[in-house]
Amino acid sequence: MRTATFTEVIRKPPATEPRYGASEFPSFSVLCPAIENLADGNGQEARGAVFTRREIVDFILDLTGYTANVPIYRRRILEPSFGQGSFLFPILDRLLTVWRRDGGDIRNAVNDLSDAIRGVEIHRATYEQTFTAVKERLEMEGVAPDAASVLVYRWLRQGDFLLEQLDGSFDFVVGNPPYVRQERILAPLLNEYRRRYRTLYDRADLYIPFFERSLSLLAEHGTLGFICADRWMKNRYGGLLRKFISDGFHVRAVVDMADAEAFCSDVSAYPAVVVITRSQQESATRIAHCRMIEGETLSRLSDDLRASLLPAHSSVTEVSVMSSGAAPWLLTTPSRVRLIRRLEEQFPTLEEAGCKIGIGVATGADSVFIGNYAALDVEPDRKLPLVMTNDIKTGSICWQGQGVVNPFEENGSLVSLSDYPRMAAYLCAHKSHLSRRHCARTDTARWYKTIDRISPALTYRPKLLIPDIKGEANAVLDDGRFYPHHNLYYIISDDWDLRALQAVLKSPITLTFIETYSTRMRGGYLRFQAQYLRRLRLPLWRNVPDNLRRDLCQSHRGQDAEDAICALYQLTRDERDVLFAHNERNS
Repeated sequence: MRTATFTEVIRKPPATEPRYGASEFPSFSVLCPAIENLADGNGQEARGAVFTRREIVDFILDLTGYTANVPIYRRRILEPSFGQGSFLFPILDRLLTVWRRDGGDIRNAVNDLSDAIRGVEIHRATYEQTFTAVKERLEMEGVAPDAASVLVYRWLRQGDFLLEQLDGSFDFVVGNPPYVRQERILAPLLNEYRRRYRTLYDRADLYIPFFERSLSLLAEHGTLGFICADRWMKNRYGGLLRKFISDGFHVRAVVDMADAEAFCSDVSAYPAVVVITRSQQESATRIAHCRMIEGETLSRLSDDLRASLLPAHSSVTEVSVMSSGAAPWLLTTPSRVRLIRRLEEQFPTLEEAGCKIGIGVATGADSVFIGNYAALDVEPDRKLPLVMTNDIKTGSICWQGQGVVNPFEENGSLVSLSDYPRMAAYLCAHKSHLSRRHCARTDTARWYKTIDRISPALTYRPKLLIPDIKGEANAVLDDGRFYPHHNLYYIISDDWDLRALQAVLKSPITLTFIETYSTRMRGGYLRFQAQYLRRLRLPLWRNVPDNLRRDLCQSHRGQDAEDAICALYQLTRDERDVLFAHNERNS
């Protein structure tokens, strides 16, 4: 049996189930090729296809309540990107088991089950492969071939979930939405997505509007269970989705799976399972961390997450107010949340306390602009000693001799190459490479500039250097000898003594803030990015007593300053226990 192509269906929609009307697409002739590009695209990575392990699928189905104690054949479940059927086949197993247990007759499968499942898949070849596999599975269960065809045609659609018209609402939505960056989506289609989905903000990945559409399709008290990258829960581009959820839904559970092998292939994303209900009557959110993908472990964890009362010795924690509006989700213990909130209410931010946060130079062509300082063949005043991540990995600066070519004047303007013949000869020898950079193509006359403007004065200013990715809080003092590379953040201040600030930045206070607001990467690493550093709280230097200033300045390592840090932030005994006990467990 030949399956109609997406183009054929979209141009000749069935009268009973219209799909894409002219009013839906202001520029249909432009949009259709963009959709077809995804439908016919090759490569799983290009279309964001990542397949979920069966143990995780069962775990998610359990958490959403798609279980044997519910007449699920009378409910509706949606899988918005079904791929090769990682979720579909476990759904089908459960559906048929419960239906038969309750007296279902295989001869009535079409009448009884036509409305039970809906699935959408944009990739044509994958759709056809899964369509055939589901049909064969039904026939193995005793469904007549013609009836199996009817059922699968009603259940599965080949199309773009973000544009597809779907009938009615759903009691369950489950799946693993596609991991697709905006750069992979053709402009006409991306513009249409932006027109329809207000949560598709900034640099958001495609899974963001998948959340919005899926949640919008939930019935009252319906439940969504997704496994997805966790970045959106805390970062900037997830803000509008967090607000969308806060305004009409309740987050029932979040399970961190960054250290677990949740997928059938290795991926760079750091996933979490999130369970969301269309209800605001509930208040608490349960939070767990899963490190072992094993049936019995997941079963116990599922029982704890679904229990009416949380078991006394459970590893699951419960947070009464995780966040509000677009604020980042605080996925930590209640005691740490209370500490964070108290510090945020009592103290100004790092920048309000007189500190400036910046990031080192991105050149767009490190192989050209960066090299051995002594060997760089440019005028002496056209290069600067460069400090890089490897130079500070021991906790102090051990410079390995790298330098950066500086094409900027002190006032920020680009120098004239005619004034610097050695630098001109050096850069012109690499002009072909430098001119291919995006920053050069948009400004051809300034083809030799670095992406970021270099401010030479920063080299000679004392500053604290913080690696972007690190497993613990770390800050290295540069007394004014180096320019930072782009993998290093720096902090300067006219108010705070940098030695005292270094003790604060290496303390558990900083680690607590970063752990709370940053997503943890595999291997236990954190992102010490400016957006998270700006959330740190710090007293005004003028309000710090002289004896406390002295104690902080004399602390060469953050952990040596425990008493001073506690005094600085006026920590109670309970807060001190929360802060330092947690730090010891994670050290």
